[in-house]
Amino acid sequence: MEQVPSQMTVIGFNKPGGPDVLQPETRAVPVPGPDEILIKVMAAGVNRPDVAQRQGHYPPPPGASDLPGLEVAGVVVAAGRNAKKHKLGDKVMSLVAGGGYAQYCIAQDAQAMAVPPSLTIQEAGALPETLMTVWHNVFERGALKAGETLLVHGGSSGIGTMAIQMAKGFGAKVIVTVGSRDKADACVKLGADHAINYRSEDFVEATKKATGGVGANVILDMVGGDYTDRNYDAAAVDGRIVQIAFLSGSPKATANFTKLMVKRLTHTGSTLRPRTNADKAAMVAAIEAKVMPLLREGRIRPLMDSSFPLEKASDAHRRMETSEHIGKIVLSL
Repeated sequence: MEQVPSQMTVIGFNKPGGPDVLQPETRAVPVPGPDEILIKVMAAGVNRPDVAQRQGHYPPPPGASDLPGLEVAGVVVAAGRNAKKHKLGDKVMSLVAGGGYAQYCIAQDAQAMAVPPSLTIQEAGALPETLMTVWHNVFERGALKAGETLLVHGGSSGIGTMAIQMAKGFGAKVIVTVGSRDKADACVKLGADHAINYRSEDFVEATKKATGGVGANVILDMVGGDYTDRNYDAAAVDGRIVQIAFLSGSPKATANFTKLMVKRLTHTGSTLRPRTNADKAAMVAAIEAKVMPLLREGRIRPLMDSSFPLEKASDAHRRMETSEHIGKIVLSL
């Protein structure tokens, strides 16, 4: 194994603000604790929560790195005394609580997964956050089953493109909402059964039409706002609506809760970052058992939008903020 240096380049910020606040810094390479591994980062995914953190809206949990970056892929170069799952030299991908925008990053041994040969290291760096978000929210909380219909808002996002593939992989029907023809085409190519352009169509009507009047059994919503009440209209009886973000800008909404009772709906939601290490390890174990076979067969892979060098993290954030991207943005080291 190569010698691990004492210093590394990271991307941090001194004050909240626009993409320009992201600047290279030099920091000490962290030392893994008993249950941790140190990953030499080869790719780090860029996600909406990174943008929110940079803007000052999404602080890291206590004890986590203050650097942005929630998922990485690379090589294990050091390990704590209790870390038995991965060994030095292994290629791994992992969700992390922060610190991904760096040459070296600490991960929980139990949360790291072996990179299957079907994926490039860039694809692996774009996978853990979306994989875990979709698995937990669509399948664990939303309990999507084969034969049911999933409606995904933001179908061309990193999470949306992963949700399409996973839902299809497990035998569900998928409807997505998108904002352009290009995004619609990309989602259908990935396997979506219907792509609704929310700028020109009413997604409630279109969802009803696509399901023969039944509605969607599970709705994955990252928009919120006035979508809340409309989701209740678009949902099937006994439908499950899972909230994972509020791209509308406000976490507040007005909705007619009578629909919730009449249709026996469930409206739930979650965030990943503050969950305990034990919770995240359990999600990883479930993904390794149920989803990894689909990844190994190449039936699921992240749709890649673009790659930027670490020093150009501000450009990666600008790309994300245009919302023109289709799929995942990564930093490549």
